Amino acid sequence: MNFKKIVTWSLTGLVGLLFIASALGKFITAENSEQALLSAKMGVSFGVIKYIATIEIMAAVLFLIPRTGILGFCLLTAYMGGAIATHLTHGVSVAAPCVILAFVWIVGLIRFPEIGQRLLSKV
Repeated sequence: MNFKKIVTWSLTGLVGLLFIASALGKFITAENSEQALLSAKMGVSFGVIKYIATIEIMAAVLFLIPRTGILGFCLLTAYMGGAIATHLTHGVSVAAPCVILAFVWIVGLIRFPEIGQRLLSKV
């Protein structure tokens, strides 16, 4: 295995771990915790948070699997876009979701160079 593959899979694993850990935190969080209070402030019930966490896990798993990686990349991008929109509409800082989205894109462009080629081509 060459160095680029090791770095690519390490970064891919880090993205997957980030989203899976976030989703598991949403499942484990007690209803009276800080996460639940933030969710209530944003108008999202604790039950809906479980659905959001399920979507987050599914997108992360799809990103980790080589055959479905591009689909997972698209879903994680959309998920973080929703997080940014939610933060904007409720006056919460968008710094964290923007940094995470940028990281997903950096890893996605390293892992799937064809995405960058498609976006930058003149045709």
